Amino acid sequence: MGKKELSPINAGSMADIAFLLLIFFLITTTMDVDTGLQRRLPRLPDEDQQEDSSDKIKERNVFVVLVNKHDELLVESKPMDIHQLRQKAKEFIANPNNAENLPEKEIKELPYFGSVFITKNPVISLTNDRGTSYGMYIRVQNELVAAKQELRDDISIQQFGAKFDELTESQTDAVKNYYPSVLSEAEPKNIGGK
Repeated sequence: MGKKELSPINAGSMADIAFLLLIFFLITTTMDVDTGLQRRLPRLPDEDQQEDSSDKIKERNVFVVLVNKHDELLVESKPMDIHQLRQKAKEFIANPNNAENLPEKEIKELPYFGSVFITKNPVISLTNDRGTSYGMYIRVQNELVAAKQELRDDISIQQFGAKFDELTESQTDAVKNYYPSVLSEAEPKNIGGK
């Protein structure tokens, strides 16, 4: 008996199958999305704008937060655990007892609130080391933003019976004026650490 010849395999549809598998894996694979912060950068000052002495910020109106390369916090020149940061930031922004080492307060006329005694120009200054981990940087940012958001939610519920995000535009403007605060971020530096 003679050898039987093998019939060639039709490979014409192999490319189609590979292409379909490629599309399947592209569609079903999840992509990791980098987390980030949503921030609106301040406008650049006009070139002809002169620095006015009345624009200078008093030291008591600045809450200084430093993060070193070992992810350790130094808040107002004192070591602090990240779990205490939110409460300290809330105390700084609100200055409920009008403490002399916290931001100045002034009487201001605000829509919906009337005449209120609120902090004047509180600034949170954040500086991190070039070696600070991204995770720690995000955690510090989250705590500082959450402090302001919690204060705004509290006053919104007290005044309007709804959270800050649920208010009308004019109401949110009034609450922003009630609890103003600026988060100032310096360029990363070599702060160091142990």
